[in-house]
Amino acid sequence: MILKVTVLFLAFMAVLAMFGKLRLPGQDRLAARRCKRCGRYRIGKGPCPCGEGKG
Repeated sequence: MILKVTVLFLAFMAVLAMFGKLRLPGQDRLAARRCKRCGRYRIGKGPCPCGEGKG
């Protein structure tokens, strides 16, 4: 009985690990929208409020 529980637990953990490695679509594009200096998200095409990070 304990062996069954252990095997099921390990299988469940393996499935969770597979889901944890998935990359969601749009993550790279979202990371590119951050200011390189302060790390805030930039909204629109204007510069960051910190004064830098135009690109």
